[in-house]
Amino acid sequence: MQRKAYVPGVAALLAAVLAGCTGGADGGATADDSNPGRPGVTTEAAEPGKYRTLPEPCGVVGDKSLAALLPGIEEIADDEQREKAYAGEPTLAYDTDRKVGCRWKVESAQATDHLLVDFERVVSYDGSVSDDSQAEQLFARQVDAADLPEPVVSESETASGTPSGSSSGSPSGSPASGTPSAGPSGTPSAPATGPSSSATGPSSSSSASSDTAPAELQPRLLDGLGDEAFVDDALSSSGSTAQRRTVTVAFRTSNVVVRVEYAEQSATLGVVPDSEEMQDMARKLASQLAGSLSG
Repeated sequence: MQRKAYVPGVAALLAAVLAGCTGGADGGATADDSNPGRPGVTTEAAEPGKYRTLPEPCGVVGDKSLAALLPGIEEIADDEQREKAYAGEPTLAYDTDRKVGCRWKVESAQATDHLLVDFERVVSYDGSVSDDSQAEQLFARQVDAADLPEPVVSESETASGTPSGSSSGSPSGSPASGTPSAGPSGTPSAPATGPSSSATGPSSSSSASSDTAPAELQPRLLDGLGDEAFVDDALSSSGSTAQRRTVTVAFRTSNVVVRVEYAEQSATLGVVPDSEEMQDMARKLASQLAGSLSG
């Protein structure tokens, strides 16, 4: 008799549980309908960036390019020291999967040259923001920090009717002062017609650069290099120290931001590193680095 009393009780309990489950399922559907965006509603994730790795920064610049950018490197007599100069020095990096760089410094009787290349792979940790969009925001901040000036047309361009030029054009051969530059011998040097292929490095002008540099040499946005790019050109001096020119070319391609910083300080007072040639060489190197990236 006790067995008969127990079985109906279990049956009643099972019936109640089943009824509760059925009601919960209906109630769950109602809850989901009244709370959109809750689990069960899928959101499409942003696409990852094109690049998953970065190149080895100290090996990405070839010896031929280094000899052109750092002319004093071939003047180093000691083989071991020259080899060390070519090897460069990696910049401090805590996550080489995300950010790497390398720098070189070479002194010669004419000038001291510095070169820095820097790669940063941007990864978004927001599922709704793509790596490319995150990199685009980072690059926009770098453009703002560069504080690129509005293009200024020099008097010589105005008088000759020469257009101010586009941001994408290669330097037309007019040096920063708007007139042919004078080389160390004091004779006017012929203007270059494109990126320099000389292995002797940047030449120097005996006169300081003018604030009215032609548009094609002013700091500006660039086309034809990555997805977006800019070039900055700054001339500085400290007291009686010879002037130092720093040319920076930065560009973004997909989720990688690359920066080339090329600086030269003449060993002779009054001799100013040439803007046109330094920009040409920095832009040429930046194009090579863009080709070194692998997906």
